[in-house]
Parts: sequence; structure tokens; C-alpha cells
Amino acid sequence: MKLLASLLFAVAMTVPAFSTLAQEAKPAAAPVATAQAAKAAKPDLAKGEASYATVCAACHAADGNSVIPTQPKLAQQHPEYLVKQLQEFKSGTRANAIMAGFSAILSEADMQNIAYWLAAKPAKPGFAQEKDLVLLGERIYRGGIADRQVPACAGCHGPSAAGIPSQYPRLSGQHAEYSVAQLTGFRDGVRNNSLQMTQIAAKMNDREIKAVSDYIAGLR
Repeated sequence: MKLLASLLFAVAMTVPAFSTLAQEAKPAAAPVATAQAAKAAKPDLAKGEASYATVCAACHAADGNSVIPTQPKLAQQHPEYLVKQLQEFKSGTRANAIMAGFSAILSEADMQNIAYWLAAKPAKPGFAQEKDLVLLGERIYRGGIADRQVPACAGCHGPSAAGIPSQYPRLSGQHAEYSVAQLTGFRDGVRNNSLQMTQIAAKMNDREIKAVSDYIAGLR
């Protein structure tokens, strides 16, 4: 009996020890996998610059500060927003024949690399041009249009139109012509990749769209 008791005691002591060792061994692999995933996902800015120069620079300028009023400035834009737009151009969710062609040749890694490279480029300021409309634009941007339940643009894009990373794009200094085209597109159903913006723009007339777009162009 003493021998049996000794054996049972030995087994009881050994099993927990083995379980503890096994539990301690499992987490060791997790940080390694996490580190490898993070390393794989890290954008390559050098590749981003090279891809941008080949695919994007002709329309958006070498540093992302487009000088063509109908082509958006991309410098200092939130990378999450840029990646989302490229993905939606590629999938057709955002309709644009030119951008569909360019985005089709980009991989997910290319999109990440380009977006993060652009985010690191400083944006050049823009200027409001419609003096007669700028006060109306300011009222809409800061206070919305109460009688039609149009919310203030500043509520999502911030007082200086810097936007909120991962949620709302930077608008500060954007070409007024481009902003007019996008708001009109949302209103008329030409651009339909944001239900929120479609609902807002649907309540705005041409003069209001032009006014707020011009005001945004001068924000910094």
C-alpha cells in the first residue's frame, strides 16, 4: 500500500507540472507570429514612391499636390481613406473609368505603400476664390443648414478640415472644383460609395455646394 501511495503521489505531482510547462510554452509562439504579421503589413515607403511616380504622378503631381483643379490633392491625406478609395475604384463600388484602370494594376500592398507615402507628404495650402460665396460656405461648414437638417461639415471633418483618421478624409485646401464635382456626384447618384454623404448632399443646391467647396479650399 505504501508503494502504491507513493506512485499515486508521484503521478499527481508530475501531471500538473507537465500541464504548467505546456501552458507556458504555448504563448511563446504568439508574439513571434504577431511580430511577423506586423512586419509583413508594414508599408514600404520606397516602393510606394516608385509606384506612385509610375501610376499616379501624371495627374496628382510628383508630391501629391495636384495643380489640376479637377484632380484631387492627395498629399497628407489619411492613408486608410486612400486605401479604401483605391479598393473601391478597383471593385467598381466607386465608379470612375480612369481610376478603375489604374487601380486594377495595383495589389493591396501597392495601395498600402502608396497611401502611406502620400500621407507623409506635406499638403500645400489652397485658396478660396469666390468672395461673394465664402461667408455662406463658412456658415454651412461650421453650422450646417438647420431647416433642411444638413449637419455642419466641421462635425465630421473638423474645424480646420483636417479630418479624422480611419473615419473622415482631410478636406483642407482641396480644389474647389474637385469638391463641387464630388458633392454633386453624391447628390445625383453618380458617386455612391458613402450613404452618409449621399444623404447630406441630396439636401443641398448648386449654390450651397459651390459655396462650401470654395470655403474648404481656403481652410488650413
